[in-house]
Amino acid sequence: MYQYKDREYEDVRFDGQDLRYGELTGCIFIKCTFMNTSLEEIETNGCRFIECDFRGAALNGSFHTETAFENCSFGGANLFVSKFTDCKMTGSDFSGAQLDGITLAGGDWSYTNFRHARLGKQDLRGIRFYEADLSDVDLGKADLRDCDLTRVTLSRAKLTGADLRGANLEGIDLKSLDIKGTRMDREQAVLFMRSFGAKVD
Repeated sequence: MYQYKDREYEDVRFDGQDLRYGELTGCIFIKCTFMNTSLEEIETNGCRFIECDFRGAALNGSFHTETAFENCSFGGANLFVSKFTDCKMTGSDFSGAQLDGITLAGGDWSYTNFRHARLGKQDLRGIRFYEADLSDVDLGKADLRDCDLTRVTLSRAKLTGADLRGANLEGIDLKSLDIKGTRMDREQAVLFMRSFGAKVD
């Protein structure tokens, strides 16, 4: 096991390296590439990854706390049973990533691309998904209470049994949603009925 603290890297290629079981604290990585890199079971705390490329990387079993992954690419990466706690993930792309068993605990996931992801039965309470792309995402029975879903793209998303109470649904095309079995609060139910032209007093 290795430990890196307060290190900074820019335009460094870590592609294909074995970097498993590491502990990174307060490190900064700018425009670095980790393509097909072995990063299983690493732990990051308070790090920043800016415009980094993790395509094809193995991050299964990794733990990240208050770390930022801004505008990073995770296409084809393995994030099986990884955990992100209070992380800033703005603008990152997870299309084609292996997300089974992933844990999202709080944080800012605005502008992320989660198309076709399976996030059913997940506890996603309080997460900021502002303008994220959740097209074709399975959110069945997910707990989305108090999430910021402002202007999120939810086309063809599965919301059966999801809990939306307290979530901000501003700017969402409610008419396109299949909300069978979805839990809503009164305010959201009124918003939903008004989207179909109902007059609610």
